[in-house]
Amino acid sequence: MKKCVRNKKAVLVSLILVMAILVQQTMYVQADEANLKLYAKAAVLMDADSGRVLYERCGDEQLAMASTTKIMTLIVTLENASLGDTVEVSSYAASMPQVHLGMRKGEQYRLRDLTLSLMLESHNDSAVAIAEHVGGSVEQFAALMNQKAAEIGCENTYYITPNGLDAVRGGKFHSTTARDLALVMSYCVAKSPQKEAFLEITRTPNHSFTDLSGKRSFSCVNHNAFLGMMTGALSGKTGFTNKAGYCYVGALRRDGKTFVVALLACGWPSHKTYKWSDTRTLMEYGLAHYDYRSFDEVEIPSEAMADIIVSGGQGSQIGGRMYVPVAAAADAAGVDGLLMHEDEKVTVTLQKVRMLTAPVKNGQTVGYVTYEVGNREWKRIRLVATGEIKAVDMRWCVRKVIEKWMLSE
Repeated sequence: MKKCVRNKKAVLVSLILVMAILVQQTMYVQADEANLKLYAKAAVLMDADSGRVLYERCGDEQLAMASTTKIMTLIVTLENASLGDTVEVSSYAASMPQVHLGMRKGEQYRLRDLTLSLMLESHNDSAVAIAEHVGGSVEQFAALMNQKAAEIGCENTYYITPNGLDAVRGGKFHSTTARDLALVMSYCVAKSPQKEAFLEITRTPNHSFTDLSGKRSFSCVNHNAFLGMMTGALSGKTGFTNKAGYCYVGALRRDGKTFVVALLACGWPSHKTYKWSDTRTLMEYGLAHYDYRSFDEVEIPSEAMADIIVSGGQGSQIGGRMYVPVAAAADAAGVDGLLMHEDEKVTVTLQKVRMLTAPVKNGQTVGYVTYEVGNREWKRIRLVATGEIKAVDMRWCVRKVIEKWMLSE
C-alpha cells in the first residue's frame, strides 16, 4: 500500500513538473526567422532611417496601444505649438483618471511643463489639456494625430484619445500595429523637424515645476528604464491598459545604426519586466546581425552610362549615325543605403532604352537603375540624356543638299 501511494505521488509530481514546463513555454512567443524568444504578441524591429522592418511578428495586427500613444501626442504638439504657450485646464481635462497630475479646472500651466508631465509620468490629464490647447478640442487634436499618422505612412492606426485610454468611435477602436508604432517612433527620432526637442523631452531624467500662480508644485521622474539599460538608448514610451496589456516603443542609436523596437500586448500583471527583456533581445539581435551598406558601394552595369544611338537627327551629314550621352539625374528617389543582414544581397536592375528617335531633349528620361533588397525597391536613379538633338526636317535637308553641292564644286 505504501509503495502504491509513493508511486502515485511520483506520478503527480511528474505531471506537475510537465505542466510547469508547458506553462513556461507558453509564456514565450517563438519567433520564426530569427529564432528569438519573445513575450509580446506583436513585435517589430525597424531601421529608423529607412523604415525597413528587420524583424516582425504579427507586425500588422491591429491592437490597443495604451500610452505609447503619447509619442504622437508629443510630436504633433511640438510641430504645431510653442512650448512657451500658456495652457488653461478645462473641467474635462481635470476629470481624467489616474495616472494623472491632479490639475484643477481653471489652473494655468506652461506647455513645456505639461509635455514633460506627459512623457515622464504619462499623466492622462496633461495629455487632454495639451490636446485641447493645440487642437481646440480632443476630437480636433485626434484629427491632427490621424493626419500625421497618414503622412508618416501608417496604414492601420486610428487615434481617438491623446492619452491612449481605450476608446471606440464609429465602430473603430483606438489602435495601432507594431509596424505603425515603430514608424511613428522612427519619425519622431530621425525625421521630424522637431526631433531634437522630442529627444530632449523624452530623455529628461526628472523635472519640477509649478502652475503659473506658483501655488502648486509638482515633480516628475522618467520611468523609461530602457534609457539606462543599453548604451545608445535614445528614447521610449511605456503603456498599459487592461485591454492593451503592457506595451513599449523605444529607440537606440549605436555604431551608425538607429533601431526602433515596438511591442504590443507584451504581458499583463504581474509581468511588467517582459517588455524590457523583449526590447533588449530585439535590439541586441539588430546590433549583432545588421550593418549599414551604402548603395554607392554597389557596382552598377557599365552600359548604364553608355551613349544611346539616335535616329532621324540633325547631324553632320544626311543619314549619319548619332549618339546622345547619358548621365544620372540629381533627383534620385529612395535611400542611399540600408541596414542589411550579413546574408542579404543588393540586386541592381537596369532599364534603359536602346535607341531614340529625334527629337531628343536635354534631361529627357531614358531609363532607370534600381536597387532592391528583400524583394523591395529601395532606391531608383533616373537616367537622362545630356544633349539635345533636333529631328530632321525639310529645311535641314535642303541646307545639307546645298552644302554638299557647293563642296562638290
